Amino acid sequence: MLIEIDPGAATPPYEQVRGQLAAMIGDGRLPVGTRLPPVRQFAGELGLAVNTVARAYRELEGAGLVETRGRHGTYVAPGRDDATDRLQRSALRYAEEAARLGVPPETALALVRAAFDADRPA
Repeated sequence: MLIEIDPGAATPPYEQVRGQLAAMIGDGRLPVGTRLPPVRQFAGELGLAVNTVARAYRELEGAGLVETRGRHGTYVAPGRDDATDRLQRSALRYAEEAARLGVPPETALALVRAAFDADRPA
């Protein structure tokens, strides 16, 4: 699996791993049922701390993109409904654009939250 970590980037390494894996899941390069490398092995391959890769996996699991099956490993989760899939692809494009523009993830997320708040009646 080709993941590139830029140690000089403003984006933390766990977010770089999470974002690249999410993109590969989103565009089908990692199809449903694909087993991800074990955390320790993957961390070693990437030259990262085990906790860094573990956090990326937790974030992916929280987003419903992967599922952990105990000692059997972590797998790409089955797809969701079409609306969720389309929204995920839009979110990936948004995250990629934010990174390209140098906007920190916290700021990009704050902008999304503000957009939701602006949509609510007073």
